[in-house]
Amino acid sequence: MLAVTLNLLFPHSISRTESEFENSAMTSIKQEGLPLIDPSKIELRRETAVVLPGKRRGAHAALGYMCSAVLLVLFNKAALSSYSFPYVNVITLFQMLSSCAFLYAMKRWKIISFSEGEPQSVTSNPITLIPLRTLVHTLPLAVSYLLYMLITMESVRGINVPMYTTLRRTTVAFTMIVEYLLTGRKHSSYIVGSVGITILGAFVAGARDLSFDAYSYSIVFMANICSAVYLASIAHIGKSSGLNSFGLMWCNGIICAPILLLWTSFKGDLEALMSFPYLYSSGFQVVMLLSCIMAFLINYYVFLNTTLNSALTQTICGNLKNCFWDGS
Repeated sequence: MLAVTLNLLFPHSISRTESEFENSAMTSIKQEGLPLIDPSKIELRRETAVVLPGKRRGAHAALGYMCSAVLLVLFNKAALSSYSFPYVNVITLFQMLSSCAFLYAMKRWKIISFSEGEPQSVTSNPITLIPLRTLVHTLPLAVSYLLYMLITMESVRGINVPMYTTLRRTTVAFTMIVEYLLTGRKHSSYIVGSVGITILGAFVAGARDLSFDAYSYSIVFMANICSAVYLASIAHIGKSSGLNSFGLMWCNGIICAPILLLWTSFKGDLEALMSFPYLYSSGFQVVMLLSCIMAFLINYYVFLNTTLNSALTQTICGNLKNCFWDGS
């Protein structure tokens, strides 16, 4: 029963270790000449020795995402409100460039690897650090991330905050649909019913602020779709490319950062940044540094949580994170 409950929350954490446990157990029995063990006892040992550690890793990824997300909001709010920094795209650009710098340094120093089963491997390409074909394979992930960022920034205009929060709760349903279309994954009736109750509760909570605006509503739903495609792409491309969470973050960064750099230059944000009065303030620089560090952590936990658990779990963690933030 314990295994069933944990498997409902974190479905992908133990699938790769079950057969290894059974094979090693049977081999030990034959070598020692011991009598065969009751299969129910082997099942019990598997639950206590394999299931729980795997589930804990998935739970730690989910909790790590929620904690880093709340801290990121705090530091971003300090930069945008306390220091009146008006350039949101510049913050995102700094966070992305810092993430790429962290990953590049750790990769060159052989602290991390980008591929599963190839620790500290370095390709012949000293710039991309991964084969070009693998980089092209992750292109849909980067495109969905860019669309998600741009449409999300547009979606907050022309709609009140309670209704925006209510409509964003429907991302869970969109994630289930996109996950089924991309990976063929089906969820149980219990999960579908829980998602339905969550969405119903969100609409009940925002019913008093209902103000229909076709354009604003359509933009928010487009943001939900892009978010669902992005999360489902992490799980799908992560498995097909052989990259781990660090590798996916690296590919996403080196594709998106140049595009975002061109976009901020075109809008004149970088030029206006030089005249920002707090640019050389030590307090502002510390806030920006902490924001970049937390952005690196939250991106890592998004990729880790989605690959260890599922895109649906990551979406639900986003909703839970908002509850903790509202409560704070």
